[in-house]
Amino acid sequence: MQIDSTIFKDYDIRGIVPSSLNADVAKALGLAFADAALNESQKVVAVGRDGRLSGPVLRDALIEGLLEGGVDVIDVGMATTPMLYYAAHTLCQSGIQITGSHNPKDYNGFKMVLGGRAIYGEEILSLYSHMKQGAVSAPRRGNLSNTDISKDYSLRITDDVKLMRKMKIAIDCGNGIAGAYAPALFRAMGCEVIELFSEVDGNFPNHHPDPSKPENLKDLIHTLACTDAELGLAFDGDGDRLGVVTKDGQTIYPDRQMLLFSKDVLSRVPGGSIVFDVKCSQQLAPAILSFGGKPVMFKTGHSLIKAQMKKLDSPLGGEMSGHIFFKERWYGFDDGTYAGARLLEILSKSADSNEVLLALPTSFSTPELNVPCAEGEPHLVTKGIIDKVKSSHLPSPENHPILCEVDGLRIDWSDGFGLIRASNTTPVLVLRFEGQTPEALARIEKDMMQLLRSVKSDATFQGASH
Repeated sequence: MQIDSTIFKDYDIRGIVPSSLNADVAKALGLAFADAALNESQKVVAVGRDGRLSGPVLRDALIEGLLEGGVDVIDVGMATTPMLYYAAHTLCQSGIQITGSHNPKDYNGFKMVLGGRAIYGEEILSLYSHMKQGAVSAPRRGNLSNTDISKDYSLRITDDVKLMRKMKIAIDCGNGIAGAYAPALFRAMGCEVIELFSEVDGNFPNHHPDPSKPENLKDLIHTLACTDAELGLAFDGDGDRLGVVTKDGQTIYPDRQMLLFSKDVLSRVPGGSIVFDVKCSQQLAPAILSFGGKPVMFKTGHSLIKAQMKKLDSPLGGEMSGHIFFKERWYGFDDGTYAGARLLEILSKSADSNEVLLALPTSFSTPELNVPCAEGEPHLVTKGIIDKVKSSHLPSPENHPILCEVDGLRIDWSDGFGLIRASNTTPVLVLRFEGQTPEALARIEKDMMQLLRSVKSDATFQGASH
């Protein structure tokens, strides 16, 4: 069968329905994944889906492929990605979540766990090879069962996380799947909850479900200004990422959240390695050291961070996009709801949560910025920029630039950093700039954009005039 190779990303499968992703692709994936599972003596696979409109069709085809491939399937129904991960840690060891995550509504995809690990890279490419060859049905057809894990999952969190006081919070689920579960879970923890857009709707009629983009937090900021809620939480389309907004409308980006989480976790796991991605603030590594931990900067990507955490036996990891991974007291997978619960646990120890959040070290920085590209272009551009830097000189040498190639191009100066990397989910370049002063931020942004435009002359930010 014809399969679009571009849907196979570094750490998941993602494409547009039905042009590059459809029922035939889903069934072929089910057959190939079943074969891979049986090769590792994995006889049971959990399947879940988010609230996207194409979810039911892809689910039916995927499950049929898995069953024909000879594995038993536990269908957990509509669930957040973390709930599927929970099923793949408690009911079995393998699972597939059908989700388009934070991508536009015509996208969908698959996040996969095999034998207790999130697969990525070569393992995903081997599934592609298997699918092209045409996997065959197994001698034995698998059995299908249906399980609602929401109660067990919620109880696991409410039994683990305890608040020192009652809190009134606002939650924006962006019409993603978290809306079906998160408000009730936080109420079970003892919170008073103001809900925004909890109705699961794959058309996402109110705003895009991506809390890393400032424009998607406007409704939450307005609600905090107009009510007596002390804090706002926002979730993405499949519930594995967290956004945090203060009473006065400031966004507490995930690298600042990680300052609180690192201090808390390292108080119980001294010397632990804390893993974070290349988009995170310069201020995070020194803080982790001061808390008695080992800072480890790594590639962006939920599967990649999880694999690195497993390798280092890390108790905590985090990404600038909002993925927070707790191994201490949890399972090591990214979960926006659980991260929100752990944040409230920390903040509930103080009378004023906003005072705690606003006291966190700050800098002058941009959010994640995207530069649209043609399919396949981002990796070529980043390679071109790295080659150019190596053949000439790093910019602003008086500020002691250091080149990092962990993931794309990151240059750290004594007063800030700049990053240009290729997204692994959509055809865009991802940029982020940080300075210790507004002047440093302006210089770094200018230096990095000059570098970028020397390779891609038409580079402009999505929705911006830069």
